[in-house]
Amino acid sequence: MDQLISELIELAFAEDIGDGDHTTLCCIPSTARGKSRLIIKEDGVIAGVEMAKRIFYHFDPDLKVDVFIQDGSEVKKGDIVFTVEGKVQSLLQTERLALNVMQRMSGIATVTRKYVKALEGTHTKVLDTRKTTPGMRLMEKEAVKAGGGVNHRIGLFDMILLKDNHVDFAGGIEQAITRARHYLKEKGKNLRIEIEVRNFDELAQALDTGGIDRIMLDNFSVEDTREAVRRINGRYETESSGGITFDTLRAYAETGVDYISVGALTHSVKSLDMSLKAV
Repeated sequence: MDQLISELIELAFAEDIGDGDHTTLCCIPSTARGKSRLIIKEDGVIAGVEMAKRIFYHFDPDLKVDVFIQDGSEVKKGDIVFTVEGKVQSLLQTERLALNVMQRMSGIATVTRKYVKALEGTHTKVLDTRKTTPGMRLMEKEAVKAGGGVNHRIGLFDMILLKDNHVDFAGGIEQAITRARHYLKEKGKNLRIEIEVRNFDELAQALDTGGIDRIMLDNFSVEDTREAVRRINGRYETESSGGITFDTLRAYAETGVDYISVGALTHSVKSLDMSLKAV
């Protein structure tokens, strides 16, 4: 995972700088030194501070970052999150990438915090999904954690999630679960198994088959979710997914479901406004 982030940073710099930042190189001496500060321009939750440090140090290990506000903190317009000091050429060439990452991550953390606060007083936790920006998944899922949410799986490799298409191609709920269990035993892997069900008939099949860790209730109404949770009766973890909006979030949580997965945490988030300005 660490290597993936390093490769993403390399790719992002290659995309932005190409054969050289000619604007900076033409007017800023290589010996010039300076300082910039990260200024918040709208209220929200900050995320990506540690990632920004990594970007700065990756480009120029001699840059010095002083952090005043940590990831996961609520910030207000005008707050100074950190300063970065060193060669002006380095400051200018790293500025856009650090901002792009922090604005995106902070937007995700801000929305996640809103959902988390809406669930206060229930035991339900908000989950992210794989609906992420290609290449930025690790950063975006880190932002969800900064906002107080919980990561579902990182990718296709760290959990078995038997969704509707898997079930249909496999020939049914029982076949999908049985094959998953056999596969794990054959490969010597210890992965959790989650099964998606679309109706009470599929739920009954999942309960009869067993050998799973979590049941995802896909596009169930609030009333049907309450009944499904009652039927599962704590035997397996429960997750609600599909068609759940911020306005209906609390009603789903009050059914007693353990998790609610929300694709909107990452797939349609507005970035938090901020800027890096010379001191």
